[in-house]
Amino acid sequence: MSTGADVEVSLLRTDELGAGARADVRALLAGVFAVDWTGSDWEHCLGGVHALVEEDGVLVGHGALVRRQLRHRGRAVRAGYLEGLAVRHDRRGRRIGAALMDRLESVIRGGFELGALSTTDAATGFYAARGWRSWRGRTSAFTPRGIEPTPEDDDGVRVLPVTADLDLDAELTCDWRAGDPW
Repeated sequence: MSTGADVEVSLLRTDELGAGARADVRALLAGVFAVDWTGSDWEHCLGGVHALVEEDGVLVGHGALVRRQLRHRGRAVRAGYLEGLAVRHDRRGRRIGAALMDRLESVIRGGFELGALSTTDAATGFYAARGWRSWRGRTSAFTPRGIEPTPEDDDGVRVLPVTADLDLDAELTCDWRAGDPW
């Protein structure tokens, strides 16, 4: 556990989450993201680590970090990819999101070449203030049919450079997965 801004954050691998914790995370994410939340979105959160914040035994914040391989300028780049960052609506403005990000960014800096995520316009300022940079180049996905452009994601991908030598105006390609590629 770590403490940041008086918010206690637990960090657990997916296999350490019990059935009750998994159900709580799914319920939180479904409540925060509502109609934009799908089964594949849940699957994207699994297989890495989960940062959790509870208040009085109730889950109020979550963020997951999974390993993904991105391709940039002809080479594979090991990325810590952020998924499912959510704070319950009635708990926002209490630095819970910042505490979750502090913990997850520490993991990114300790084991990945860069952090990456896809976001909405509403959250852009939050990530920019933390040093996440907008990807200005084209995005694409390595699909079963080959590399395909993902123009709907061109303005939503953010990266946190760690050791990777990045050209933010070049193409960035993500590995394939079911559902939204980014």
